[in-house]
Amino acid sequence: MIIREIQPEDNQQIASVIRQVFIDDNYPKVGTAFADSQLDYMFENYKKPKAIYFVIEENGKILGGGGIAKLDNSDENICELQKMYFLQEVRGKGIGFQIIEKCLQKAKEFGYEKCYLETLPEMLVAQKLYKKVGFDYICSHLGGTGHTSCPIWMIKSI
Repeated sequence: MIIREIQPEDNQQIASVIRQVFIDDNYPKVGTAFADSQLDYMFENYKKPKAIYFVIEENGKILGGGGIAKLDNSDENICELQKMYFLQEVRGKGIGFQIIEKCLQKAKEFGYEKCYLETLPEMLVAQKLYKKVGFDYICSHLGGTGHTSCPIWMIKSI
């Protein structure tokens, strides 16, 4: 498996992977990344300053990914860890940790002061990973992501 930056030809596969995770794990489809309009244009969405998205590829198949971008609707110097999802076949292999580390390194290079994320209550394994890398729970959301079904908010100083 290799971790690399997203390319235009990855758009269809990564959108399919993210939607499949929501279907397989029975996560809410409304008010989450599943409903994001940019899901079908991930390469274009992350082709902007201080943003990057990584995919996991094995034998030409995209198995998951994750990225960072400036937190929407915020005047603070905060990025958001975004759209980090993996097919079941690659979970538990340390890939999530590697993606987060790459994202946080890029966030530091981009000059962000903090990294924010939103997640679902049922994503307990993900929350454990976020805690492991230094994210802390906060009591309210930041910015305006539109993810109204994600009531767990975390932040980390970079």
